Amino acid sequence: MKKFINWMDGNSKVLKVVLAIPLLDILWVVYRLFKSLEKKNTIGVVFAVVLIIVGIPFLWLVDIITLVLKDEVLWID
Repeated sequence: MKKFINWMDGNSKVLKVVLAIPLLDILWVVYRLFKSLEKKNTIGVVFAVVLIIVGIPFLWLVDIITLVLKDEVLWID
């Protein structure tokens, strides 16, 4: 889990944006889940599981925008 988080954080900005395109964006949802599990944030874990199940359609767009502007995905942790 920690290796996956470090790998996602260590990627170049271009690769992070590519991983945020639709269908590949599931990696960022899993990243959010692992990050919340690591910090023992119960609300974050529940919200990440809901995102995996529901798969909010616009989340990939939010991820691309935040990655380009801040080089990180938007999350509650």
